[in-house]
Amino acid sequence: MNPKGNVRTFYWSGQEDPCINQIKIDSCEQMVLGRYGGNQQAGAYKNEDGALVMKGLDWEFAMILDGHNSAESVDLVINTILKESETLASILDQPVESAFRTLQAHVLSIFQSEPFLEACKQIQGETACLLCARKDQFVWWFSVGDCVIYLLHEELHKLGQYTLNQRQFYEWIGQVNTFAHHVPCYSSGVRELRRGINRLVMVTDGVLECGNRYYETPYHIYRDSYGQPSLPSAEQSVKHLLEHVHDHIGRDSATIICWDYQNDFPTTYPSNQPKR
Repeated sequence: MNPKGNVRTFYWSGQEDPCINQIKIDSCEQMVLGRYGGNQQAGAYKNEDGALVMKGLDWEFAMILDGHNSAESVDLVINTILKESETLASILDQPVESAFRTLQAHVLSIFQSEPFLEACKQIQGETACLLCARKDQFVWWFSVGDCVIYLLHEELHKLGQYTLNQRQFYEWIGQVNTFAHHVPCYSSGVRELRRGINRLVMVTDGVLECGNRYYETPYHIYRDSYGQPSLPSAEQSVKHLLEHVHDHIGRDSATIICWDYQNDFPTTYPSNQPKR
């Protein structure tokens, strides 16, 4: 963990610490990072995932990556975002009314800058990349590729709502770079959090595609990491999900970022339903 003023930062690259046949869990304050490099029994021998988390006074920022054909793209994106960390923190310190709008514009400017595009041409492979920020009762996300972010809450569960983004299988940053197009390809959005405990879970595809692909059904993510008689801790949830990957002989690397936010702000309800 690297403190910078009031901001705490933790980052990890699977190339440096592959965690083959090993579950490793760390935390940056309440933000939990879990990683598993794949089961040796299935032939796992490398880890091309990566992650970065930042915790400010009243916000969180997270990024999860899943590389392909080497980890060079993962390391490039992590190092690029790290160089921008003070600017990102300054943006997230703004009032929420302007923070997310400015944040998205800045992320786009980073990924479309000439130096970054040129650096992408010099590396082998490409990466999916999912970013998320929480400030006040809102969460923003920016998704390139097939990583997934879940917003877990009992009210949303009752309506069958779990994911914030949809997996996209032909988007990357790196040697193959959909940000090099005249129009970049990505998805993004902002969501209001519900009253009470909201759990945010970000995963790479190694969590979803092991065994019989049990966790490709979003309800199973909810049931195993939120929908218990008593809410497990974020660390317990991450450990449980990664143990499932190991027990089901997952070959691909699996990385998870998970944290909770207790929202005490008023929440939007339909006009014919009492406010809470």
